[in-house]
Amino acid sequence: MGAAKQTKALELPCDLEPMLSRLKLTAIRDQLESLLDQAARAELNLREALTMLLAAEVARKDERRIQMGMKIAHFPYVRTLESFEYDAQPSVDPKQIRELATSRWVGNGDSVLLLGPPGVGKTHLAVALGREAIVRGYSSLYVPATALVTQLARAHLEGRLEEKLLHFSKPKLLIVDELGYLPFEPNAAHLFFQLVSRRYERGSMLVTSNRSVAEWGTVFGDAVVATAILDRMLHHSHVITIRGDSYRLRSKRRSGLLNQGSPAAKTAH
Repeated sequence: MGAAKQTKALELPCDLEPMLSRLKLTAIRDQLESLLDQAARAELNLREALTMLLAAEVARKDERRIQMGMKIAHFPYVRTLESFEYDAQPSVDPKQIRELATSRWVGNGDSVLLLGPPGVGKTHLAVALGREAIVRGYSSLYVPATALVTQLARAHLEGRLEEKLLHFSKPKLLIVDELGYLPFEPNAAHLFFQLVSRRYERGSMLVTSNRSVAEWGTVFGDAVVATAILDRMLHHSHVITIRGDSYRLRSKRRSGLLNQGSPAAKTAH
């Protein structure tokens, strides 16, 4: 008769942690016991348990990616779309903002222009939309308009313009805040045009400004170059004009620190 089949027990490593560390599955490693207990209590089969373990790992990696993206973006503060006061700014369409929050426009390389007087929430929306883009996997960078042009001008003088243009061209979304609040240097329009041309149909730009697009010739001090800039930015764009009262002045008015007839109150409208 043939020899009886001999079975050999499957040998498994006694410690999973070194392997999980080597594979960089740190979320599973750090939560292994609790995750296994959870799977046992739920009576999950092998596929379901594996799915739960990997979901925990993906969630950890997404959290770290988002944290790193927020840090790299250099946002001046935390602002969210949920905290935006739509009732105070009826000219802002919540449906349009919700559509922009999907970040499809970032994926398409479109531009967004947020226009309106100071204090109406343009920067709030810009930062909030930038954060939404990061959550959805797009790199973002925030920079005030004056700082952007100053850096480009300095790089130009030092022979590093190409390097600086590359720096501002890399993020999928570039947020340029407060365009038009302060006058630019004579060469600013040409430098800004070079950046816009670099990003045209490759990366998205979100620009906030207290000036209408018709005034950008005055902002840059060069109507011809300003027209060329707008030609590219408006080609695939979403323009939101906010017509409302300043949040800051409204709060002072409510507290009685500012009268309706004061010059500052009139400026806010």
